[in-house]
Amino acid sequence: MGTDYLSAFESSAMGTTTVHVTSSGSFPGTLAEIVDEPAVGTPLPFEEVSLDDTPVAVDPSPTAVRDAATGVTPAGLGIADYGTVTLPSRETPDEVVALYPVRHVAVVAKSDIVGDMPAAYERLSEEFAGGLDTQILATGPSTTADMGALVEGVHGPQETDVIVLEDR
Repeated sequence: MGTDYLSAFESSAMGTTTVHVTSSGSFPGTLAEIVDEPAVGTPLPFEEVSLDDTPVAVDPSPTAVRDAATGVTPAGLGIADYGTVTLPSRETPDEVVALYPVRHVAVVAKSDIVGDMPAAYERLSEEFAGGLDTQILATGPSTTADMGALVEGVHGPQETDVIVLEDR
């Protein structure tokens, strides 16, 4: 990739999302420190990184998702300019696991952090061409000021964390 966008991603996410940078080997410990139980998740597509041996239940039932305090999902990309992660639509229930629990933890590879939206669209163009054209762009908890004062966590998670796998 050539350019390190991690610092810009961390800076952009500040105030809305907590970013944790870790190695694949330290991932289980990092995750355990930030997960509130009960926790649910979907499989992670990273070699040698999984939710096995963590407090996260994979392949959760609808009841488990409803009762979960934390949802853990992979992110497709990180977008440095905004501190945003993309959550691609997959056959697994990533969207439900990301949006229903109070806390969402997204896991992204450092090599999948791009500088800006044009770079993100360029990276996503193959997926879009192949029919995988649904992505959630998540930038911290939702906010609204429709009724006056700013309110966070109106829908979706009230707390967000991103774990960046620095050796991926």
